[in-house]
Amino acid sequence: MTDAPSTRTVLYDPDGTIETQIPLDREPHLSLVKAVLAWTDTGELRESDLAQIALQLTGHARLVAAEVRRRAVELPEDSKRRALADVVLAEADRRLSMPAQGTVACCQNRARLVRALYERLARLETTVAEPAAAG
Repeated sequence: MTDAPSTRTVLYDPDGTIETQIPLDREPHLSLVKAVLAWTDTGELRESDLAQIALQLTGHARLVAAEVRRRAVELPEDSKRRALADVVLAEADRRLSMPAQGTVACCQNRARLVRALYERLARLETTVAEPAAAG
């Protein structure tokens, strides 16, 4: 028996630089969030499909959280907007520490998290842009 070559790549990125290079691709993910939160009849959804949706939302939530974190540290430590971002990020870390499951509840919770992270990111984007425009 011969060993087959590995098809996996180990990623070593201790500084998190790869996350800053991945575009957020907002529109498709926000459309997914909207669709997931609008579900009423979930009888025909398969567990495997729900698991994939939960994983997609989880991965995207991690990317958005990284961007929120990056923008928040640009603000002064005593900034109210930074404090609010820290609260949202702490909640995101708590939720993302739980494994994704192939359930409607998990998908909808992850969708709410992505939405909350984007709301916070939008507020941080306007905060960072304002001083640049004023100066």
